[in-house]
Amino acid sequence: MARADILWPFIKSWEGGFADHPNDKGGPTNMGVTIGTWKSQGYDKDGDGDIDVDDLRLITEADARNIFVANFWRRWQGAKIADQSVANMLVDWVWCSGKNGIVIPQRMLGVAVDGIVGPKTLAALNAQDQRAFFDRLKKERADFLERICVVKPSQRVFLKGWLRRLDGIRYGSLVLNVVSRYEKIKTF
Repeated sequence: MARADILWPFIKSWEGGFADHPNDKGGPTNMGVTIGTWKSQGYDKDGDGDIDVDDLRLITEADARNIFVANFWRRWQGAKIADQSVANMLVDWVWCSGKNGIVIPQRMLGVAVDGIVGPKTLAALNAQDQRAFFDRLKKERADFLERICVVKPSQRVFLKGWLRRLDGIRYGSLVLNVVSRYEKIKTF
């Protein structure tokens, strides 16, 4: 069964520090955690009585990892996915694109498209030829990213990075993002 500790270093490598790009629909983000997620799952780190961007700026890697496990790994029930590469693709997709990272794969699996990963979704997923399904997922996710840019051209500024990240999720390995180089350094 898949393990979160294999995927986390990949996600961490692709998420920088604090960012507030005007075209980012997630708004202010730190280590990949959006302000909306932090407001719903975080806490008042600076002790000023509210949860806001100032608190988001203060999150630690441990805070970001806890959010990842609680809200994304568990949302896909990653530990119940038979294949690590498939789990990597699915959990990273929901991390990056929210509910779309569940409902699109559910459509592909032919199960109820409800955005909830339950026993039927997991059974259908684990019954797939894992390598073939991984390849289908990767293509569908690339197509999804392209469609975002067609519908919302302001998002095109992110497409090259999104596709580079997607390319880093390979069957049997993950390519971590390193500032000065791009190399395969995590295999399983």
